[in-house]
Amino acid sequence: MESPSPISAPQQQQQQQQQRQQPPSSKKSFVTTLMEAAALRSPSFKEDTYFISHLKPSEQKALQDLKLKLSSSQPSGDGEGDGDGVGVGMWGIPLLGGDERADVVLLKFLRARDFRVADAHAMLEKCLAWRSEFKADGIVDEDLGFKELEGVVAYMRGYDREGHPVCYNAYGVFKDRDMYERIFGDDEKLKRFLRWRVQVLERGISALHFKPGGVNSIIQVTDLKDMPKRELRVASAQILSLFQDNYPEMVARKIFINVPWYFSMLYSVFSPFLTQRTKSKFVISKEGNVAETLYKFIRPEDVPVQYGGLSRPSELQNGPPKPASEFTVKGGEKVNIQVEGIEANATITWDIVVGGWDLEYSAEFVPNAEGSYTIAVEKPRKMSPSEEAVHNSYTAREAGKMVISVDNTASRRKKVAAYRYIVRKAPAF
Repeated sequence: MESPSPISAPQQQQQQQQQRQQPPSSKKSFVTTLMEAAALRSPSFKEDTYFISHLKPSEQKALQDLKLKLSSSQPSGDGEGDGDGVGVGMWGIPLLGGDERADVVLLKFLRARDFRVADAHAMLEKCLAWRSEFKADGIVDEDLGFKELEGVVAYMRGYDREGHPVCYNAYGVFKDRDMYERIFGDDEKLKRFLRWRVQVLERGISALHFKPGGVNSIIQVTDLKDMPKRELRVASAQILSLFQDNYPEMVARKIFINVPWYFSMLYSVFSPFLTQRTKSKFVISKEGNVAETLYKFIRPEDVPVQYGGLSRPSELQNGPPKPASEFTVKGGEKVNIQVEGIEANATITWDIVVGGWDLEYSAEFVPNAEGSYTIAVEKPRKMSPSEEAVHNSYTAREAGKMVISVDNTASRRKKVAAYRYIVRKAPAF
């Protein structure tokens, strides 16, 4: 049994209003490379269209010219040009022959080169050659032996509010020297890591529609906490170069979280040189604002628990995540979530999280019968900022209600939060 939000009506109305208002290579340090592309999110962000009818006449002509150029560059049966393009494709999409998915792919290369057909064609040909040499088409099913990095360093997890697959990146584990040497100790190890990193991206791309009006790009979330910038300079430069050259316009938005103070200083230097289109794709979130930032784009049930969400790896095999209710906890406010109508011997299971906790949490069961004592299921305790979501359950011996409380009266800061619950009645015999 799942029930409507048990938060009081004024809070519920405020929550709904807030939800409606939410908007859906020279040697350089890794941070410097990121800053050349990163900026604060602009409310004018609008994803590129792939409907041919929405393109400018000059863009439509560029698309046709690119198809002709690609066709003429493919060998025919006699070894000359003007072939039929059979076998020319990527991500399982034939680039010639009228497949509408091919238009999406070709437009990505054209946009990456500002619709300069010759430059887009050169980029496309190099990408096709690289995919053949790298054997990228079969990489998704390979066992590259990086089990310890999966779900930690780079991984696909859920979708954003608009349906884009989300890729998370966190390289803080490499501050451990032994881990760093084990993964990047020599050129062969680095090459294997790059192959694994491409594999993660290809898994995300396999979830795309490649259709006009569909989901045609992913979201990237990069965690800068504890990232060893100097040690990862070579690896990060190769990853960025490889992705820029072979995966154009594949990222709808990049979100940087746990951004250190010096990152913002670099931003102030590079920001004047960035185009508005580039700025609109990037989000920078400083330490302490991770959940607040991610909730703007990703629902709490799809945000990993280490970032203030409710998504746990152990639950990924159980199908789509159960939806969560979102609310805010104002500074100086205590919020009580009351789950009523719990019958005797029923079990309630709940998850709750507050972004950047730093407040008091408790849970108690209040029986309906007069004279019964309130049961402290979880005694009041101070939640540290780094604590993950609470997951707990309680089986009631008598009918009553569960009251889950978060007490923010000691703080002036407003915080985002989410919860969900399910009540299972006792089996009938």
